[in-house]
Amino acid sequence: MHLTFNADNFTCLCDKLATKDRHLSGIIKEHGYPPLWKRTPSFETLVHIILEQQVSLASARAALNKLKQKLGRISAGKLLALSDDELRACYFSQQKTKYARCLAEAIVSKQIDLRKLAALDDAEIRRQLKTIKGIGDWTADVYLLFALQRTDVFPLGDLAMVAALKEIKKFPKQTDHEVLLKTAEPWRPYRSIAAMMLWHYYIQTRGIKF
Repeated sequence: MHLTFNADNFTCLCDKLATKDRHLSGIIKEHGYPPLWKRTPSFETLVHIILEQQVSLASARAALNKLKQKLGRISAGKLLALSDDELRACYFSQQKTKYARCLAEAIVSKQIDLRKLAALDDAEIRRQLKTIKGIGDWTADVYLLFALQRTDVFPLGDLAMVAALKEIKKFPKQTDHEVLLKTAEPWRPYRSIAAMMLWHYYIQTRGIKF
């Protein structure tokens, strides 16, 4: 049985974490509750997350919007019908063109069935997604957290979340992941909620607009 969060339990879970950790409590007191960021569990969402790898959210959104203008509804079959030049015109790099095609081929060939995937446990979802070239831990974690709303995902590959955690805990910048995982251990099984609080802190303290 997998735990999920939603609009009904989100603030309650934030409060539960705040009682366990004074630094998370401080985020709520200073910046309020984080938004309930959510995405549809779909091929389009996975393409969007691939586009977000190692670039700004704004750049990824611009590429996704350009692709939507080109295709209307974004589907695996429609994406595979585009040439590399057409994808380049949608701001896809050569590498992300390759990754998006690999994902589309996995969907069309039924190597991955996103509807069935949603019923599996976190570890199996991560395993299946990572069989696709271009999908690693960070991409799988973001899909689990934002599209499937699983409660206990902690994306250590996310630079913003890690930076926020180091800041609120006053850790040195070179603090390794083992220490960060140990710090997050008491937040189980709600580490996804803690991650969202950390992103909220990061965005608010830097005045990021998106």
